[in-house]
Order: sequence, then structure tokens, then C-alpha cells
Amino acid sequence: MDRKSLIILAVSFLVIMLWFELVKKWYPPADPSALGTNAVAGATNVAGGVTNTGVPAATNTTAITPPPAAPNTPASPVSSALAHVSVPVVAAREQLEVLDTPDVRYTFTSHGGGLKLVELKRHRESVACFRGEQDTNKFASLNTQAPVPAFALIGNDALQDGAPFKLTRTATGLIAEKQLPSGLVIAKEFTPSSNYLLRATMRLENRGATPLLLPPQEWVFGTATPIDLHDQGLLMGTRWFNGKKTEDVGTGWFANSTLGCFPGTPRPTYTGGASNVSWASVHNQFFSMLAITPTNDAAAEVVSRRVPLPKPAQALLAEDSKIVAEPHGFQTALLFGITTLAPAGASNSLVTREVTLFTGPKEYHLLARLAHQFKNEMDQEMGFGGFFGFFSKGLLLAMNGLNRFGFPYWLCIITITLIIKLLFWPLTAASTRSMKRMQEFQPQIKALQDKYKDDPQQQQRKMMEFWKEHKINPMSGCLPMLVQIPVFIGFYQMLQSAIELRGERFLWACDLSQADTVATVAGFPINPLPIVMAATMLWQARLMPPSPGMDPMQQKIMKYMPLMFVVMLYTFSAGLTLYWTVQNLLTIAQTKYTYAKDAKDKAAAAAAAAAPAQAAPKKKKQ
Repeated sequence: MDRKSLIILAVSFLVIMLWFELVKKWYPPADPSALGTNAVAGATNVAGGVTNTGVPAATNTTAITPPPAAPNTPASPVSSALAHVSVPVVAAREQLEVLDTPDVRYTFTSHGGGLKLVELKRHRESVACFRGEQDTNKFASLNTQAPVPAFALIGNDALQDGAPFKLTRTATGLIAEKQLPSGLVIAKEFTPSSNYLLRATMRLENRGATPLLLPPQEWVFGTATPIDLHDQGLLMGTRWFNGKKTEDVGTGWFANSTLGCFPGTPRPTYTGGASNVSWASVHNQFFSMLAITPTNDAAAEVVSRRVPLPKPAQALLAEDSKIVAEPHGFQTALLFGITTLAPAGASNSLVTREVTLFTGPKEYHLLARLAHQFKNEMDQEMGFGGFFGFFSKGLLLAMNGLNRFGFPYWLCIITITLIIKLLFWPLTAASTRSMKRMQEFQPQIKALQDKYKDDPQQQQRKMMEFWKEHKINPMSGCLPMLVQIPVFIGFYQMLQSAIELRGERFLWACDLSQADTVATVAGFPINPLPIVMAATMLWQARLMPPSPGMDPMQQKIMKYMPLMFVVMLYTFSAGLTLYWTVQNLLTIAQTKYTYAKDAKDKAAAAAAAAAPAQAAPKKKKQ
């Protein structure tokens, strides 16, 4: 490759590596609070988090004006009826109550009468990797610093007043209750259970003398929030199941970027459903708040809004450049339609709704148990939807199965990679031999191409005859790669949400679920595994013979194409790059073995053909 080509390749590589940072600089993200669609004047959760000491936190009036219909999101009769949506105006002292289970610590607040914070006692907020880092020793949490608590009732002024809820402990849980001047009583009963489950029963009762016409109500069941201060929220989102398929809305949908790179007009609100919301969730990479509704009382719609979260302190930003300065979340609610309550004493003066809330890690065995218990489809909550989800699920089950036999997870990945390579061994070996044979016939192929260069159809026909005569399959080089693509994408999907890999170490990688960063130079992370992976890909490319008829310059470019994969996978999880690196090393070993075996077989065949001629006895003279 000449100097000019090398310069062009190097510049292209640098541009690709820095592309996303350049886009952020040229097109800074729009501030969601400036859209005027979900302006939060105050937050129910204070910036410092819940201390469990009962210290009161002041809350300001919060008003939410319903946003205009987002592009490609049709307005529904229920959502369009929400002419004015607001959060309760609470100026009184905040009462906090904590319910503890072996797995979860639930913190409830009188401001909104809901679940303010969920702390997962078996999981840490972050994984400390290096000697200089300090483990915060905090529990992983959900709904962290969200603008409103989970199970807050949002609607117009007919559903709000300025009074806090009264929190009362019971033998099994807690009740939040208050009565509005109109005679409407709002009562919420929370009962913790095992397996990260919380049953919430919500009652709207008319104790007045006249009927009440209640407007559409939004029951906020949670807000998707980052795992820690370094989480950019790329894997946060909202999912809901309509009984047949799952809808997934995340950062990309709300950003509404052009081609996934160039910023577009942000979408402030997502609305979906038609009285068929079986379950809905808010989630980040590893944890989920999943609300399951009864079959006979499915929510009318799901409404999700992008909301700003409290900004980190300037001192923290100065100490750690990786901290996200403008964190955001996705506040999501189940929407129920207009309700009429008869006067007190009538049989229909009360409406009751139940929701079972899962607040825990996205571990497959936990979600599979939920699916069995509630007769719902939960694979999609793991991100195992679509064609490739079948492979993701199988690979996760295989990895967890090996782990139960005492294999560490890094060894599980290597073992599965080895098993996959053995399964595809015959196909890859046949492909390697075919490509080698094509290389041997390169002069004849070139002669045919030159002879019929003015007649493409005749050239194609002669080439096909040549392939058939010499038993060569020109597509054999691509076939093994095409067959293994579903496995690779399945691995990618599985490792994105496999909490089992969180905190699992391998050599210098302290967390297989994240990139294996060992240092940062001028803000650029140094990740050794993708570099090792690229080296093995270059080595593998040099072993493979070039395709017949390919231009020499194209052949050189193809050999350096693995550098593109370094760019794409540089910040991916160490588990994924470990899989690909081991896959490359096994392919290199197989290629060398196949070449050596074929050379040995040819030498043996030549020796066997020459042996009869040398060993032929001479005839004796009579």
C-alpha cells in the first residue's frame, strides 16, 4: 500500500474514532427542560438522595403541561383528554417510611404518597476496578432522584390538593391515604413480597354526596434512571407488552437523531396502547421496574416522558471528568380513562386497581418465574426479542449452566466459544480448503477473465463451468461468517444485559460487562482487549488467500478492514471482545492445522503415487 493510501486510511480511522465526540461538540443536545413540555420546577427526591433519617426535604410546586403529540405518535382519545396534567403541590414537612425485605429496601414518601426510592441490597451501585478507586458502598437503586415517586397520581386539579398523604404502617406493609375537599379519597396499600415483588392496591372512593367525574389518571409506576454517575443512559428505556409483541422506546427514540448521528428535533413524549397494556417497565442496563396489570384491568395506555434529573455538584464534576453533567430519565405511567364515581354509599362509589411491581435485577431466572406466575411473556424485558433473541437466550442459559458447575464466567465465555467453533469446524475447514484451491487456480481464473472481458455474460458462464469442473464453491469463503452472524449478534444482545457478568474479572478486566479500560490518556480510554482482538483479526486476514480477480489495492484494504471493527467494538463490553478474540485465535489455529494437514496429505499422496514406479521388479532374462 502506497504512502497516500496509508495517510487516507489513518485519517479515516481517526475521524471514525472521534466522530461521536465531534458530533456532540458541533450539535450539543437540546435541553429537555427548554422544550416547555415537561418543566419540573421542583423535585420530590432531593439531590442528595434518601438518608433514611427522616430529615424533611422541601418540595416546590411542580407543574407539567401536556406536550404536543410527538412525531409518528397518533393522539388517542384518553391522552388527548388530558388537557391539564399536574403534580401535587406539597409544601408540608415530608414524612419518610422505610420497608425492609431481605432483597430490597423501599422508601416511601408522603409527598405524592408513593415509592420514592428502591435500594437493591444484593447489588452495589458501582464496581470499583483499580487501586485508586473507592467503592461507594452504596446499594444499586431504582427511581433515583426521580421528579415524582412511583405510584404518584398525576391528573388535573380535580385529583390534586396541597396536602401530603398520611403514611400508616400495617402488619404486612404500608398505607398512604388522604381525602380531597371534593370528597375523593385516594388510598394506596403497599405489600412487599419475595422475589423483588411489591403489590400495590390503589383505591379511589367518593365519600361525598354528589357524583364525581374523574378525568384521565396517570399512575406513574417509575422513572428509568442511570445506574450511577457515569452512566450516560444509552441503555435506559421503556418497554410495554400488548399481549402479542413488545414495544421498546429508548434514548434513540426520544433523541430522534437523523441516521443515528445527526441530532434532530427531540421527542418529549411517547404514548402507546389501546386498553391492552399487559405489563410495562422502565429499565437501565441491568435493573428494571416492571409493572404487571391484571388481565381484566389492563391500562388504557402507556405514557413516557424524558425528564431532567438533578445535576451533580460542581466539585464532583471537577474531580471526575467521566461524570454525566446533564443526567436524564424516562418517567413512565399507566394511563387510565375517565371514571365516574357514584355518591357515598352506592355500590359503584369505589374503584380499585392493582399493580404488581417487580423492582430488581434483570436476571433471567427471576423474570422467567414472573412469566410463569403471571402468564406473561418476559423474554423481551431481557432484550431477547426477534430472531436473534433465540440465540441470546440459549447462550445465556448455557453460560449460567456452566457457571453452576463451578466455571468462572470468563471461562464460560471461552468454553462456549470453543463449543461453537467445534460445531462449525467442518464447515470452516471446507471453506478454508475451497479458498486455498481458488488461490491455486488463480492464473487460470485470471486468463478466463481476460479472455472474456468484453462479454460479461460469457465470462460468467465460463467461470461457473470452471468452478463446477474443479469442484470449487466461490461462496464458501463467506458462508461460515454468514452462519455465525446470528451467534455473534446473539452474544452481543445477551452480554448487553447479562448482570451475571457485572463485577466478574478476567486478567486486567475488572468488569466483563463494561469495557476493559486500564487507563485514560488525554480523555481517551485505553482498552487492551479490542486492540488484541484487532491484532488477531489482522493475523487471520493475512492467513486467508485473497479472492480471485480482486484488485491488489482492494486486497490490501480488505486486510486492514479489521481496524473498522476496533472502532465499532472499542467501548463494548470486555465479555464480547473476549469472545471475538478467542474466536479469532481458534480460527487461526484451525486454518494453520488445515493447511498443514492438506500439505501432509498431498505429500503422502505424491509419495504413494511414486512408490509403485520405483518398486516395480525387473524382468529376469530367460
